[in-house]
This record gives sequence, structure tokens and C-alpha cells, in this order.
Amino acid sequence: MASKDYTTSIEVEQTPAEVFAAITNPRAWWSVEIEGKAEKVNDEFYYHYQDVHRSTMKLTEVMPDKRVVWQVVDNYFNFTEDEKEWTGDTIIFEITGKGNKTQLTFTQMGLTPENECYDVCEKGWGHYIENSLYNLITTGKGQPNPKEGGFNEQQVKEIESRNA
Repeated sequence: MASKDYTTSIEVEQTPAEVFAAITNPRAWWSVEIEGKAEKVNDEFYYHYQDVHRSTMKLTEVMPDKRVVWQVVDNYFNFTEDEKEWTGDTIIFEITGKGNKTQLTFTQMGLTPENECYDVCEKGWGHYIENSLYNLITTGKGQPNPKEGGFNEQQVKEIESRNA
């Protein structure tokens, strides 16, 4: 049986342009610690949470109001045997108008159930896409990780309790 890349979708009443604007502002829905730009092709940004997760993303495709693609240039996890899981993965945001609604489909190509981080990463992306990004789009306010803590802190505590 073939592996299945992680994917999730949300549907909102906002326009594709509003969804696109939210996606390209990851500081407002993923982490306030993000450094760099995430708006146009070849932009790169750096995400980190303590010494638990660091990632460099490069935008490889940007089609306003339709699609945004990030390439994971480099990644580090301190909680997986392969610290570089995600490196080389492709993260895709597909925006589709559906009548008077907009659907956003998020896929991380390379994140499959065989990955050691899958359970943690599935839960993380579920939170960031289905809650934080959804709320940013629908209410104007996401729940990005603050400078320290937030959803990442909860994830770290769960990982540590499993490894104890």
C-alpha cells in the first residue's frame, strides 16, 4: 500500500484573495518568531521553537489567490532519530473557489505515517491550519506561537512525557 501524504482542508466564506493574504503571513498563524519573508517566489523564512524545531522554508511557487508552495530547505527536530525529517518536503496550499465559499487544501508531500514525527506533526498542522489559520481568515486573528510557549509548549510536554 502506498504512503499517504498528510493533508487537511478548511472551507471559509472569505474570498480566495483573503485566504491567500492569510497564508502568506505565517507570523499571524504559525509563529511570531518567524524571520524572513513569505510572500513571493524565492522568499525564504526561518521558523524555530527553542532547540526543539528549526526549519527553513523557500517559496517555490506563488499564484495569487490560487496556490502557494513552500520547499523545506532545511529542518531539525530534537525529538526524532532522523533530525532532518521534513528536509526536502514540499508544503502546498491550494485555494479553490466553491460557489460563495473558498476551500483551502493543505498538503505536506513527504509527511507520511511512516515518519517518526507523523503523530506530533499531524496534530501540529491540524492545529495551525484548522484552528489558527482558519481563525485568522475568518476573524482576523490567528493563534500563532508567542515568543515562547503556546501550542508548541504543549507539544513538547507531550513528547517529553512519552519519552520519560
